[in-house]
Amino acid sequence: MTHNTPLSPRPLRHLSDVHRRVLTTAQLRAHGVPSAQLSEQCRPDGPWRELLPNVILLHPGPPTGEERLHGALLYAARGAEPGVPVQPTAESPHRPVYAEAVITGLAALTLHGFSATPPLTSLDHVDVLVPRSRRPRSTGYVRVLRTSALPTPQAVTGLPVAPVPRALADAVAELTDAEAVRRLLTESVRGGHCEPAAVVRELNQAKLLSRPHVVDAVDALLAEGRSIAEDRLYRMVREYGLPDPVWNVDLRLPGGPHLGGLDAYWPEQAVAVELDTRAPRQDDDALWSEYARKREHLERLGITVVYITPRKLRESLEQQAAVVRTALMASGDRDPAAYVVVLPR
Repeated sequence: MTHNTPLSPRPLRHLSDVHRRVLTTAQLRAHGVPSAQLSEQCRPDGPWRELLPNVILLHPGPPTGEERLHGALLYAARGAEPGVPVQPTAESPHRPVYAEAVITGLAALTLHGFSATPPLTSLDHVDVLVPRSRRPRSTGYVRVLRTSALPTPQAVTGLPVAPVPRALADAVAELTDAEAVRRLLTESVRGGHCEPAAVVRELNQAKLLSRPHVVDAVDALLAEGRSIAEDRLYRMVREYGLPDPVWNVDLRLPGGPHLGGLDAYWPEQAVAVELDTRAPRQDDDALWSEYARKREHLERLGITVVYITPRKLRESLEQQAAVVRTALMASGDRDPAAYVVVLPR
């Protein structure tokens, strides 16, 4: 079998370029390449080489970043087991199935477009999630992470990739550099990839919030998320023609107790907006109880409180403006609110 000999009598046109460049030994056998010819092609000076166990790179030289990812998935996927070829599906006839294997960690974040992560070709390893019941071992540049809850992957460049919050948690689990963790978490929000609450939820589930450098990064993440949400709230009032409120105020009863802080307040209509930037940590129930108590107290005084999450501001700004406008218009049909003192926060 020479370098110019066709790979097999079965054409590979149904596969994409990268899928023609990296195949499992089972796939090669399915395309008519016997074991003896495979061994000949993978000799030390041959045109092919074993990229990972039972995964063959069909050209000399180093693999591209895309080939490394494809090879990692083939190795970790159920279909990469010896004798079980990975087959295209009816829905995706040109794309093989990476059965129960999902790219996560830094490689996933790079695919999602993060700038704070290394290029794919510079990554020391590629993290791949598989179900806990699976038994592929970490090898070469592939680090296999077993999980009891495999996330629903997102398709990025045709590859199954963990959602940003899960990929962040898996990346942070291996990082000890506090500044690197802070950069990743901050970019996740600043870059519009996800909401802070989703990140904190995954970090909490991964039991990472006991690490001081992660806690510090989370504090920076939440501050960044609140700042972005406040900017969107200002934009909502301006772009949708709402009357100007007083911003960032504290309310008190005359000569009485402190009623709580608000992000925006319309004194004439007795309507308030508060950003719900709670993060799902261990004290979440207590914090929600505090929110609920404040809201109940204000509404007993005749003040309408509209809670808005950062996610709603990001995804449905016009709808949130309509909610606030409705509350302002309805103020004329309510009994007058109690007199409160408005102070800058």
